[in-house]
Amino acid sequence: MEQLWDCLMDDSCRKIGVYGMGGVGKTTMIKLIHNRLLEETNKFDHVIWVSVSNFASVTQLQDKLARAIGVCMPENESEMVRAAKLFAMIRTMKNCVLIFDDVWEAFQLEDVGIPEPGADNKSKFVLTARLADVCLRMGCKQIKAELLSEEEAWNLFVEKAGLDVISPHIEPIAKEVAKQCACLPLAIVTIARSLKGVTESCEWRNALEELRDSTRGHHDMRRVFEQLKFSYNHLDDEKHRNCLLYCALYPEDFGIRRKELIERLITGGVIDRMCSRRAAFDKGHAMLNKLEKACLLECVMNKSEDNKQVKMHDLVRDMVIHVNGISSRLMVKSGMHLREIPDGNYWTEDLEMVSLMHNYISGIPSDVSPMCTRISTLLLASNHCLTMIPDPFFMHMATLEVLDLSDTSIEALPSSISKLGKLSALLLRRCAKLRLVPSLEKLILLRKLDLCHAGIKEIPQGIEMLINLRYLNLHTPYLEFLPCGVLSKLLNLQVLITFGASKTSKVKGYEVASLRKLETFSGQFYNIHEFNIFVHSISTRGREPDMYFIQVGEYHTVTFKEEPESFGKHVKLVKCFIGRGDDELVLPNGIQSLDIHDCHGVASLCDISSLNNATNLRSLEISKCDDVKYAFRASSSTHFRSLESLRLIDLLNFVSLSYKAGAAALPNDMFSNLKSFRIHRCPNIKRLFTPGLLLQLHSLSVIEVTFCPQMKDIIAEDNDESIENHSIDMKKTTNHPILPFNLTSKIVYRIN
Repeated sequence: MEQLWDCLMDDSCRKIGVYGMGGVGKTTMIKLIHNRLLEETNKFDHVIWVSVSNFASVTQLQDKLARAIGVCMPENESEMVRAAKLFAMIRTMKNCVLIFDDVWEAFQLEDVGIPEPGADNKSKFVLTARLADVCLRMGCKQIKAELLSEEEAWNLFVEKAGLDVISPHIEPIAKEVAKQCACLPLAIVTIARSLKGVTESCEWRNALEELRDSTRGHHDMRRVFEQLKFSYNHLDDEKHRNCLLYCALYPEDFGIRRKELIERLITGGVIDRMCSRRAAFDKGHAMLNKLEKACLLECVMNKSEDNKQVKMHDLVRDMVIHVNGISSRLMVKSGMHLREIPDGNYWTEDLEMVSLMHNYISGIPSDVSPMCTRISTLLLASNHCLTMIPDPFFMHMATLEVLDLSDTSIEALPSSISKLGKLSALLLRRCAKLRLVPSLEKLILLRKLDLCHAGIKEIPQGIEMLINLRYLNLHTPYLEFLPCGVLSKLLNLQVLITFGASKTSKVKGYEVASLRKLETFSGQFYNIHEFNIFVHSISTRGREPDMYFIQVGEYHTVTFKEEPESFGKHVKLVKCFIGRGDDELVLPNGIQSLDIHDCHGVASLCDISSLNNATNLRSLEISKCDDVKYAFRASSSTHFRSLESLRLIDLLNFVSLSYKAGAAALPNDMFSNLKSFRIHRCPNIKRLFTPGLLLQLHSLSVIEVTFCPQMKDIIAEDNDESIENHSIDMKKTTNHPILPFNLTSKIVYRIN
């Protein structure tokens, strides 16, 4: 509230918007400000309050404003005439604060008849809204009304419920009741007032039990739910409401990773089929942003851009479950510490979505076969103790479309899964003990199969029949091989992940080349020949995957990002001949990161001709390549203008960054964007930079030199240039043979 008051007292701040979720106390805050302004009249001469509420037309806004300033507007006049009259009246009111409470849509002040606040009229315009977008579009300084802290929430509860709540036999229960209000002022005030004067602990326990049961609810919470439901019902379309429903399937107060949630929205059909996965993810992020701005979701701040999360307020979650559970289509018991599945009374024929995620369910009785003839989604993920599902369990679930058994200890899938003909997503992520998967040949509608970190040793039978498959993740540590001819039949694949954990699951170039819709690919090719087949194919059709993570040659440990949306465009070559010959290495034009490990056939990077076309290369690492003596040749046409990071590691015969033939000069912008240079365990290099090369490194901010015992100088002239010709400050000391120099204040030295 003080932030709002400070803005009102600040002459440079003319329009202020307070936004926040329903029930958070925006109107209460603004009323307190309104009353305070009336008491302190030295700053403003007029304070006008307009309650907007719900969506209002320009005419309705004019009527409300006219009543607030005490005038009558004829109904038969046009909006323009009415606006002119209101404008003339309000313009005479200097030092005026105009407050519009509960605004749902942005509007133009002049359309209503409100002069733009400015230094000439010394006026202010304040609004409250549930949507941050309303404040933004009206050009207001935005102030978010936050939830109370736990201490503030308890103090407010005591204030409204009375001092009886701090008696020894009531206080512990009362604090639990207050927690159920989830720091939302409206809920706290409503529940506290309903229990004012109650002194029997049995009544408090009963109230607590009702509040904990979100499907039935305490009768006084209806007002709170109605407030929240109003925002929910006024979302643009059903897709946004369904997005909130998917959020509600997670446990209470759970941080949901954005990427995981968007994957669920795609899998569940909430995000319509789009031209590409990138477009679908963009749509998903836009939907979540809108729900955050509507204060129906909260953004969870995280240092990692790849790990952004959202969270749903407990009461918003209860409201969504309540609204969707009225028709018995929903059963949500995620994160409730269940040790067995709910009994038969919960498994009704009308059920469509069931979430039992994040519990401790260890097994399902063999005689359980729920009669759920309309079920579409069943989420059993993160029941880490779940080892077995009996065959009859899925017998009456022919309509099931999404089955998530990720993060369970299940060892074998029941054969009845083979009969789920409408299944579109089978998620078995991190089922490390899974060994047996029945035939999938009849699941022809399956679009997503996720076996990442599953325990299988061979791919499921019938996978080649899944012609509608869009997403296939085989990032499994025990997978021994991929049968030839399987992948080439999955022509609709957009995401294929076959590499990362297994040493032997390699792919053929022609099979991946046949997947023309592929947008994201991770795989290991047998050799340069197979890799070149793939690269030639994407060059021929003029489009390469948006993201790929490729290793060529022998298996080598690699830091692998499991999330497809985090790949970038990365290639790693291991124990390959990369020199000139019949199978000369061809790199994709869009490559961003290249690692060359234990390869032979080239003395410098400039011997790899396809690097000429790698204009987007940002990261380059060379390690254990004994043939490499130089990083580049001065006479070469190869440029590294986009390169930002260069790492040279364990190069036994490496002697210099550049090989200079005769009087050849280095191109001026060869390394113009290089920011980080690291050289590690290169025993024969004696100097790092010549003065001429150093002057080209305009962006360099980090240098690391470690375990290079022959290194004598960071900077030293060669036979063709004199150090006196360059304006570089060399520092020398008798204490250390390798000396730092003043290039920029950002350079870091770690020299051993």
